[in-house]
Amino acid sequence: MYEWIAKVTGNERMLQRIARFTGRVPSGIMVAVCRAAALLLYMLGGVRLRQRILSNMLELLPDRKVRDLKSVRYRYYENVVFALYEIAIESYRLPAGGPGRFRVEGEACLEEALCLGRGAIVYTPHCGNFFYYYWYLCQKYDCLTVATAGSEELRPFYLKFQALGCPGLDYDRTPSLELLRKLKKHLHNGGIVFLLGDFWRPTFPPSRFFGKQTRTPQGASTLAIEQQAPLVPFYGRRDRGFVHRLTFEPALHLSSSFSRSTRSEATRLLNRFMERVIREHPAQWFYWFNAQERWEQECRTEAEQDAGKETHSA
Repeated sequence: MYEWIAKVTGNERMLQRIARFTGRVPSGIMVAVCRAAALLLYMLGGVRLRQRILSNMLELLPDRKVRDLKSVRYRYYENVVFALYEIAIESYRLPAGGPGRFRVEGEACLEEALCLGRGAIVYTPHCGNFFYYYWYLCQKYDCLTVATAGSEELRPFYLKFQALGCPGLDYDRTPSLELLRKLKKHLHNGGIVFLLGDFWRPTFPPSRFFGKQTRTPQGASTLAIEQQAPLVPFYGRRDRGFVHRLTFEPALHLSSSFSRSTRSEATRLLNRFMERVIREHPAQWFYWFNAQERWEQECRTEAEQDAGKETHSA
């Protein structure tokens, strides 16, 4: 997947030329072109990758039929191609035509949360075109996000959106204490912190996701509890073509139910929100191509081990 992204982001001058050309092409034609490109990528992208994506879907969505998941897998390829085109090409035209690309539901939930005067955390998985959703928020609110721009393939995307007025802190290059301090200050000043909760790093705290042992960031739950900041669950997905639907849900007040010592439980609550979104819109989740990398070996309890020995002896 990252190899494809590198090919798209490798030549800025070429991208600008394509943007100027496609700006004169009707949107419906570009939708058809993107769908054709998705089909080509699906056919030529490698059998191993297609099998890995389907295997990950079967593992996390066991209630879905194989036939249905094969359809989901193809639509996943479509969303990836559309998102790459939007970020690499269409983003040049966002300032002029951005508002018409979004259908928004529940934004009053965010505005009510901000009225409390403690800022707000907008919490989301990597679904749809998350770059675009952050851009939408930045046009209306004082926003700050945390990105992992250490990847050379992804870094041009982050720099592009910084130029569009979407500020971010680099997780890989900002000391953790400084990162937390800046996020707290931003919330204290009434701003929005936009956090994607399904990042994975082997150094993150242990947690559970889709019932599996893994590691997920605790930054959102930590900020929400310590700063008493409302957390607004949010997700976006591609509605049709280049049009997206954005959904804000009622704010969660984690500080009323959790403390610093129980923030891991709060994180699992947030993980369940992301699971629900991914199950409802599986073709929109970005990480199907490498989801298998985040699961850890389950540690069995002594009772389970003894039961296994008894079964073996019998």
